[in-house]
Amino acid sequence: MGGREVNWHGKRVTVAGLGISGVPAARVLRGLGAEVTVVNDGDDEGARAQAAELEKLGITVRLGDGATLPEATELIVTAPGWRPDKPLFTAAAAAGVEIWGDVELAWRLRGPGAAPWLAVTGTNGKTTTVRMLASILAAAGLRTAAVGNIGVSLLDAVTGEETYDVLAVELSSYQLHWAPSLRAHSAAVLNLAPDHLDWHGSMEAYATDKGRIYEGNTVACVYNAADPATEELVRAADVEEGCRAIGFTLGTPGPSQLGVVDGILVDRAFVENRRERAQELAQVSDVQPPAPHNIANALAAAALARAFGVGPAAVRDGLRSFRPDPHRIEHVAEVAGITYVDDSKATNTHAAEASLAAYDPIVWIAGGLAKGATFDELVTASAKRLRGVVLIGADRALIGEALARHAPEVPVVDLDRTDTGAMSAAVREAARLAQPGDTVLMAPACASMDMFANYNKRGEAFADAVHALAAEHA
Repeated sequence: MGGREVNWHGKRVTVAGLGISGVPAARVLRGLGAEVTVVNDGDDEGARAQAAELEKLGITVRLGDGATLPEATELIVTAPGWRPDKPLFTAAAAAGVEIWGDVELAWRLRGPGAAPWLAVTGTNGKTTTVRMLASILAAAGLRTAAVGNIGVSLLDAVTGEETYDVLAVELSSYQLHWAPSLRAHSAAVLNLAPDHLDWHGSMEAYATDKGRIYEGNTVACVYNAADPATEELVRAADVEEGCRAIGFTLGTPGPSQLGVVDGILVDRAFVENRRERAQELAQVSDVQPPAPHNIANALAAAALARAFGVGPAAVRDGLRSFRPDPHRIEHVAEVAGITYVDDSKATNTHAAEASLAAYDPIVWIAGGLAKGATFDELVTASAKRLRGVVLIGADRALIGEALARHAPEVPVVDLDRTDTGAMSAAVREAARLAQPGDTVLMAPACASMDMFANYNKRGEAFADAVHALAAEHA
């Protein structure tokens, strides 16, 4: 059932979930003439406000009951976060009702001559890489947008009046699970580490959903040469004839790879005679910040852009003009010779390890909600860089125990408080442990919701505390 070929008039579609994906899906489907019912587990003030707006369009909204399949449903379009084992989907499977995600719906609704998709997934680095890619594509003079799991609805991009030459698309494992028909021009899996296993059920299922991004690629499947699991996903993918496997590495690249030589990002994939030649793309210093994992993001973005035919000058200019979103290894200030860096977005151990690898020596602020994670590997990999550690949050003891096992000589402050002044206290304790030339790095390796509304609020609290400290030293 292709989206453009469907006679949507009168078709009974159930949209599962409100929010940034469900609301646009319901509106688009209603605009196509479908009879739309939205079901939502929650019944809070925000949901009621969204429901009131949708009901003005003739959309039925059922709050507080996301489990029951509405009568005569012919198709379900789900928000990506809804787990596959939800009773609603069990009922749909029993009734033979198809389930699409919002990305699947967007893919099916593309019109003739629609912009191709350059797609990115991975456990960490997706948003930064997609925004880097969009910056490079724009520097090449292409009409583009960064869309998908990045906060801009793909449905708006494919059904709106604005036309694009190419889209830079961020996709989560949830979105890929519900998008079986997606066929990107080229795609990248940046890395794979355990995450969202409660949703997927196993690491194997999580990896399989990530690997869906490579299915049907036409030009390039971009993988991380330092992460063999990403290359295995390329090998397992059913791609179009002639599609190439393109690796990226922080070392010297081999043929069909992008990498780094003497501080220069180079391409040995999209050049003639790639066994003997390399094309200079940019300086490492063109990437801000030039942390190792951010260089890897830049190489992946460059590989996708080069797969689309973008020239080296645009790669350089796009990387030079790009600045990461807040709370991603963001330099906050230097106070008394100590650098303070906010990486509140490092909400899992894989992201925190990459962040810790960028600095030495470090006073590390860590902790929050562990989401079932363990910290032994992270501490073992980072112990030699640690000057001291300040622990915050609900699951700080798990990190403390790993530190006791693998870095017993490192001073640890266990901050047993969750009030509004806790982050200020953490910054002051870190400043006490640090020496001039050190970096105080907040890379919590945990989610934020035990103490903060989200990682943004956590990062803002850190920055506010640092600026208050700086004011005292002014």
